[in-house]
Amino acid sequence: MEHMLQSHNLKLYRKRVIPAENLLLADDVIVRLTPDLLITSWRSIHPKPEFSHGCSCYYLQRGYKVSRIYRPDNSLLRWYCDIVEYHADDTANTLTAQDLLADVVISPDGNIRVLDLDELADAVEQQLISTDQLLHALRSLHSLLGELEANGIERLDAPLAELHL
Repeated sequence: MEHMLQSHNLKLYRKRVIPAENLLLADDVIVRLTPDLLITSWRSIHPKPEFSHGCSCYYLQRGYKVSRIYRPDNSLLRWYCDIVEYHADDTANTLTAQDLLADVVISPDGNIRVLDLDELADAVEQQLISTDQLLHALRSLHSLLGELEANGIERLDAPLAELHL
């Protein structure tokens, strides 16, 4: 996905199909933007006792987003990887991350869990996502799991670590 987005005044959206929503992430802070990577820091939209904030790497060419999720005391709770499809509008300076439902969660001890494949199946059955989106989701999930198997979370987390986020 080649884009000419500008970090100044970039509008970032999260679009979901289950539940249906298209949410402007108005309070997310753009830390870095390159043609391949967007890095943000953010506070939880719906804080919970176990987490309150985090930071994210949007891998714009790979079809996933890797987030560090923090507890209120700033300790790392987990990494959360969303399988997504990106849509950039250079004219409007917007980036939409379409959630394709499949997720991967990595705990600090290295345990990896794949989540919400049932929701992905439901979305296909209900025609909420297309066959092309399903194929994109499965290929991105496969790529992400291969990266995690080969290198752990460290390489994908490196941009956040470099910025001390």
